[in-house]
Amino acid sequence: MAWRSQLSKNIRELRLLFCQSSPASSSARSFVEKNYKDLKTLNPKLPILIRECRGVEPQLWVRYDYGVEKGIRLDGLSEEQILKSLKEFAKV
Repeated sequence: MAWRSQLSKNIRELRLLFCQSSPASSSARSFVEKNYKDLKTLNPKLPILIRECRGVEPQLWVRYDYGVEKGIRLDGLSEEQILKSLKEFAKV
């Protein structure tokens, strides 16, 4: 999992949006609970924004240089799939 420490080389901002209570957002909430500390420890200068809003669809957004943003819907994805998506975003 050495790629985790390299996130801040390619990504300028990481945003996670999800609902505090909906079942669709349960895997996103669990992902944040289990991975936030490690990601932030390995990338202390990388802004990791957690946005909770009632009724919002779970999403993962990354911002690269020059304001380029890419996102993915997390509805129906497992924690492993979310981690895999983040890894793919880090390769770009």
